[in-house]
Amino acid sequence: MRVLLDACVSPQAKTELQIAGHEVTWAGEWAEDPGDPLILARASQEGRVLVTLDKDFAELGVMRNAPHCGIVRIVNFRASRQGRVCAEIMARYAEELQQGGIITAEPGRVRIRQHSR
Repeated sequence: MRVLLDACVSPQAKTELQIAGHEVTWAGEWAEDPGDPLILARASQEGRVLVTLDKDFAELGVMRNAPHCGIVRIVNFRASRQGRVCAEIMARYAEELQQGGIITAEPGRVRIRQHSR
């Protein structure tokens, strides 16, 4: 799966997702932060699932109907667990993400909102 990690996600997650077979870009390596709308647009243009800690992206996808290729929001996971959690989410919910799902993962709970395209 093609993935764009928001800069707020641990850079260690990039390595763990690559080991799991995903093609990953981390926004923390960019020269500057272009802002949430442009990050989501770039993920969409490149066919990437966006992974973030920030709830603003789901709001962009739902309230503003911004195009996207799936959004994963991880909440309350230590930086050292973020990559493993993302890999598990992508393996288990690949179909939902491919259909534009918005997934929020918290310890002990996963919520999925299907996005109508």
